[in-house]
Amino acid sequence: MGTLRTLDDVSPAGRRVLLRLDLNVPIDGGRVTGSERIARSLATVHELADTGARTIIIAHLGRPGGRPDPSMSLAPVAEAVADALGRPVAFATDTIGDNAADIIASTRPGDVVVLENLRFHPGEEADDRDFARALGALGDIYVNDAFSVSHRAHASVTSLARLLPSCAGRLMEEEVNAIARALSHPVRPIAAVVGGAKVSTKLAILDHLSHWADHLVVGGAMANTFLAAQGTGIGASLHEGDMTGTAVRIMKSARARGRAIHLPVDVVVEKDGQPVSCDLDAIGLEARILDIGPLTVRSVSRLIEGCRTVVWNGPMGMFEREGFDRGTVDLARTIADLTRSGSIFSVAGGGDTAAALTRAGATDGFSYVSTAGGAFLQWLEGTPLPGLVALEAA
Repeated sequence: MGTLRTLDDVSPAGRRVLLRLDLNVPIDGGRVTGSERIARSLATVHELADTGARTIIIAHLGRPGGRPDPSMSLAPVAEAVADALGRPVAFATDTIGDNAADIIASTRPGDVVVLENLRFHPGEEADDRDFARALGALGDIYVNDAFSVSHRAHASVTSLARLLPSCAGRLMEEEVNAIARALSHPVRPIAAVVGGAKVSTKLAILDHLSHWADHLVVGGAMANTFLAAQGTGIGASLHEGDMTGTAVRIMKSARARGRAIHLPVDVVVEKDGQPVSCDLDAIGLEARILDIGPLTVRSVSRLIEGCRTVVWNGPMGMFEREGFDRGTVDLARTIADLTRSGSIFSVAGGGDTAAALTRAGATDGFSYVSTAGGAFLQWLEGTPLPGLVALEAA
């Protein structure tokens, strides 16, 4: 990854700053019901406003398909941003056009505006240059503070960065620095912990990490596919039978490169609705594996104690259910404790990971928990992110 320009490299005072945020937050009954993404974006908004910039927030909500949909309006999000900021926030009923231009023209230094949903225009997801130029005409500087959408080659992410003087916002800067420390120039040994349901959805990640990490720990339902590939009976457990050959290839490739893949040595199955720990050779024909077992947690914990960098993506089991969350919770707390002690640097993100760490009460213990889903996963694959490439080129 190249060097990103940051807010330290620009002079936003008095200028119109187009600030790309990720405000794709849950809304119910016209009210925002989850404001974490708003909260994590506030540092940049406060800084811009305090330096006298005229801040113009651009963002998307949902998948309206390139046309206006009142249920996905950013109007309630603008209200939530105002509440979180503790200052007035104007709202434009369109992203481009006369209404947006008039509201921006009426702003003074320190004012904040939220424009309507970018995805109400087909040009956003199509990365249309005309749409990007119309957006660019509304600002003097472009700031991308939405790492979590930077895997999308959309107009507000890539083209806009090439049209205006551009830099990364504080959240983007923080996110990139933390993930780069873990993935681009890590201190070894490295453990990568990967969970989730399907090998097929994380094949590129597993391929990359099995070559890059010193230790790859596989949990969740995808571990069942690896166990089945080794000839272990997994009963009625969720797995991908057509991916067992791929699992074998990944394991052989890792061994050839001197990397280790660690699978569960015991599991937790469901019996009469209750969690029961058992060895791999005792999994019944009708049993469903729903978590890694206590021996596996202890083994992986000892392994991580000998590492310096840990990257985590995906839960170890069905963490949403009481009794089948112990593998995820106990391992998360171990990593958090080791991080607090200064033994390891830990980064987590993607999918259900943040929710799993919250359940474990371990979020604050990790060095960094990414706000991103798809962007974090793409980085784990070793694939460049279009939004970052555009910022670096700018």
